[in-house]
Amino acid sequence: MNAWMNLFYGLALTLLLLWFFWPDRGLWARWKRRRHDTLRVLMEDALKVLYDCEYALLSCDISQLAGRLEISRDRVIQVLEILRDRALVDLEGDRIVLTKLGRKYALRVIRIHRIWESYLASETGMSEVEWHAQADLREHELSLAEADALAVKLGNPVFDPHGDPIPSREGALPGKKGLPLRDLPEGQRAIILHLEDEPEAVYAQLIAMGLYPGMVVRMLEKKERSLSFEAEGEDLVLAPLLSANVTVLPIEQDAKGEEKHHLTLREVPLGKEVLVSGISKACRGRQRRRLMDLGIVRGNRIRPLYKAPSGDPVAYDVLGANIALREEQAKFVFVEFVSDENPLKTIEA
Repeated sequence: MNAWMNLFYGLALTLLLLWFFWPDRGLWARWKRRRHDTLRVLMEDALKVLYDCEYALLSCDISQLAGRLEISRDRVIQVLEILRDRALVDLEGDRIVLTKLGRKYALRVIRIHRIWESYLASETGMSEVEWHAQADLREHELSLAEADALAVKLGNPVFDPHGDPIPSREGALPGKKGLPLRDLPEGQRAIILHLEDEPEAVYAQLIAMGLYPGMVVRMLEKKERSLSFEAEGEDLVLAPLLSANVTVLPIEQDAKGEEKHHLTLREVPLGKEVLVSGISKACRGRQRRRLMDLGIVRGNRIRPLYKAPSGDPVAYDVLGANIALREEQAKFVFVEFVSDENPLKTIEA
């Protein structure tokens, strides 16, 4: 009996050791892979933070990097030692700077992140506030080849849904342009270029206010603790600190010094024919494809015919066919008048 029990315990111990130390599939191997993957994620996140600082012309030290990554200084130092050993970063006094190789690696991660956000915006019904967190996970899982294939499927987008430029496969990225909303002078109109998606709570508030890239705003009044601005006929108020997360581009003026108006289909009077000049970036996925299927593409003529008794929707003539669009759809369609008339004067008339 004892011999059988010893054999049983010996076999059980052998199986336990195999389960723990089995090459590639044992608990030890899986723990090491998980630890390596966690370290790789931290390294890639650190490179992204360093590139963000570089792009914004800001310096970054160990304490700032630890704060952005939400880890201890000791852990940051461990990550930096590995990055420096791999020639991805250099230390210049207290400053941490990317090497050419580190910058290339960071841009690869950023490209994958922004392509995935574009996919979520165009092909899924996921909430806007969830895009960034989901892309933060997938950027460490997708290969560059997989991201490139996804970009082709999406039509090789140049900007992500937040208005951020997507780095090219070669790592090219346009220079930063625009200015924070809080720096827009009173009375000046501008187009929203970018909504910063971090921190998530601030981004959720901006989305709840109805802001999106491509929207035209006009600064009404600037106070120490609040900014008042107009957006699509509504007066909105935002704290100056939060408005730093909204990047805008002032609307140009023509040769006569008159402001060029960013006209939307919703503003066009009944019976007035216009040309479609584009569709807002905020109109994505199925909604965008539906508008294009209805003939709302750049260069086509469109004319409002009549409104429903409630005022919404409006019937339009497009290429000889009658279609109905609600205000929520018409505001995404950018147009220009066929004649040389001033759009604002036409609307006011």
